[in-house]
Amino acid sequence: MNKRALLSVYDKTGITEFAAALVAAGWELVSTGGTAEYLRRAGFEVSDVAGLTGFPECLDGRVKTLHPAVHAGILARRDEKTHRDTLEKLGLRTIDLVAVNLYPFFQKIADRTPPDELIEFIDIGGPAMLRSAAKNFKDVIVLCDPDDYGVVIESLSSGGGGLELRKWLAGKVFNLTSAYDAAVARYLSGEDAAAYYAPSLRKAATLRYGENPQQEAALYLRTDGRGAMCGMKRLGGKDLGYNNYRDADLAWKAVTSFGLAYGGLAPLGEEEARLLGVESPPAPAACVAVKHNTPCGAALGEDAAEAFNKAYACDPVSIFGGIVAFNLPVDAAAARNLRSVFLELVIAPAYDGEALEILREKPNLRVLLATSPPCESLECAGVDGGLLVQGVNRRLLEKWEPVTKTPVDGGDIPDMLFGLRVASWVKSNAIVVVKALSAVGIGGGQTNRIWAAEHALRQARRKGAGLEGARVLVSDAFFPFPDVVEAAAKAGIKAIVQSGGSNNDGLSIEACDRHGIAMVFTGIRCFKH
Repeated sequence: MNKRALLSVYDKTGITEFAAALVAAGWELVSTGGTAEYLRRAGFEVSDVAGLTGFPECLDGRVKTLHPAVHAGILARRDEKTHRDTLEKLGLRTIDLVAVNLYPFFQKIADRTPPDELIEFIDIGGPAMLRSAAKNFKDVIVLCDPDDYGVVIESLSSGGGGLELRKWLAGKVFNLTSAYDAAVARYLSGEDAAAYYAPSLRKAATLRYGENPQQEAALYLRTDGRGAMCGMKRLGGKDLGYNNYRDADLAWKAVTSFGLAYGGLAPLGEEEARLLGVESPPAPAACVAVKHNTPCGAALGEDAAEAFNKAYACDPVSIFGGIVAFNLPVDAAAARNLRSVFLELVIAPAYDGEALEILREKPNLRVLLATSPPCESLECAGVDGGLLVQGVNRRLLEKWEPVTKTPVDGGDIPDMLFGLRVASWVKSNAIVVVKALSAVGIGGGQTNRIWAAEHALRQARRKGAGLEGARVLVSDAFFPFPDVVEAAAKAGIKAIVQSGGSNNDGLSIEACDRHGIAMVFTGIRCFKH
């Protein structure tokens, strides 16, 4: 008796060629409504699944293959006599190959399909058949990907279809159905981590290597197409590596935290504006330079060129081989400035034609077009055996509490807010010295706060901007000791922003009062480990 193949595919790519190879090898074809009609029009003899089950398709096709005649034929163990006897008693035959691809839920959710329509693209029968066949891979060949038709045809033609191939194909099934179910769960339940955290990601690229050449790496992107990285497009330069992707991610998040200037988003959140009693201003031109996954420059300007020049001036040494991100289109003037520096990557929401020509003159410079602001509400860090999952930090202020005798100069507030936002992206411990809406010194990644402060103050002095004009110092967390205040006072700092909350807050306040420094507590810590 000939073996039977059940073919039920939404994506018809390659199915006629696959069917022809099966028929040539003596297989019988069984199929469901749309696929059966498609194959018959191509000249194949096909049995309907309804002929096996004795039950018609119903409920607008929602119920077709959910029947014992189908699943018993797939799940029966050929080496188990009781299974064979049961099939004979029930008048059923085995099904020896299952080729199914699923309703395109991934694509439909990425296309923002309306909910009532989207729900109809949640496949039930398809995953059930695939899972049944994958469980019984010792006896059944299962295919969920048209790209695998060729390897199965080749294997069958050589008398193969062996166990290792079947096992590998079965693994692909469970890999697909787990991501499929995770996408549905995420759509129905929202973004928050629940009892089980199952992101639905598809492999988008195999990377040359990871953090180091001896490490393998790949890029996986959300199956629903959401997220900044899904919307990024390379317009020039080499492929991105693992470190490039990590730095690009942080740079884009940091620069868009100031708003997208071309899109009218504001850099000051509603809660921050309310606490300060001001209106949320329009988004400025912002530029952030990143090196080794932490900012080495950040500035606001009148246009992209000015913002870059100010960001570059923060640390002309560290920016070498770094990444630069803009929150507004890059024009020719900015591109000429970028061309003069060795950079790995530039990111912006748009480029004018002349700017692209200028940047493409450097063939190794990666030029990324970023079309979507960051959207994730959760972020993850791998630990051996699991994941740490937390909500994305979107708050910089819980309060705006002046705590010193010296009042805050209103002219310093823009620099204080700017520095606060920059500090939230710098590796902890983070200290940012600010002048004229530009970071003139950034200290981060140190194991104690005074070292970070000394580095930031020294960097500002070394760059020649003159600390006489840099009045503002911002910290991502509280001061455990008054030593940072003492160092800031020697450098001429006149305003400090920190979270507060240390047992030694009083000592820092007293030091500020002695030196005539204004200090504000925000009530929010912004560590970035």
